[in-house]
Amino acid sequence: MIKHLIYLLCLSTLVAACTTSPTGRRQLMLISPESAIVESKKAYLGTVAELDQQKKLVTDPKVVKRVQNVTGRLVTEAVAMYPNSADWEWSVAIIDDPETINAWCMAGGRMAIYTGIINKLDLSDDEMAQIMGHEISHALANHTAERMSRAMAINLGVVAAGVAADNHAVALTGAALAAKLALELPNSRTAESEADRIGTELASRAGYKPEAAASLWRKMGEQSGGAGGPEFLSTHPAPGNREKTLTELVPEMKALNPSGKKSAVYPITIVQ
Repeated sequence: MIKHLIYLLCLSTLVAACTTSPTGRRQLMLISPESAIVESKKAYLGTVAELDQQKKLVTDPKVVKRVQNVTGRLVTEAVAMYPNSADWEWSVAIIDDPETINAWCMAGGRMAIYTGIINKLDLSDDEMAQIMGHEISHALANHTAERMSRAMAINLGVVAAGVAADNHAVALTGAALAAKLALELPNSRTAESEADRIGTELASRAGYKPEAAASLWRKMGEQSGGAGGPEFLSTHPAPGNREKTLTELVPEMKALNPSGKKSAVYPITIVQ
């Protein structure tokens, strides 16, 4: 009877904890967006403190101003489209790492961009806007909470299996597994595509060219030597497919801001 009740609890939890993403997609949400923001802040502060000790935070005024302007304009549009994000602690850390091609945004608007992605891809401002718009979109669409929820769902399954087998060791391992997966699980391919669409809309509304989304992924493909692998084996859409999909969105995105007028720069914090 106890085992049966646990199964029902797991099932009812998974069924009840669903919400809808900004694009209308159903999301599993066992962790609230607010909890994801709290946990993200802890992780971000720890990461930034470590980077500061290693002297890895960029303070070059020219680089800082450029990132601040591009990202600030995107945040202006993000707040306009998602008013609840006005209460977020929007900030960017520019990380001095010439070999790392990466950028990210945690729940709550805490971001980072690496010098490697700026320099190795020789980013234009329009392309930088596409990258940061994409990363901001992960936060706006609650993808961090969704990823943590996937980890919890896996944990529920492991715990249920452990209880069913009267294996307490397996049940306890489930908790540790969830914590680990919450940090390491990548975004799903669906979430990546969702962030692509929302991100290019943010960039277009902010006054950046939507065509830059395609040129960005062309550069990504060239940088990887075309070794992105089959799309079905990856958690990210293959660069070529991304380029094609984003190119098809250009007319729709241009209509959002035909004049290309730049948005005001939101007062984000540059971590130094």
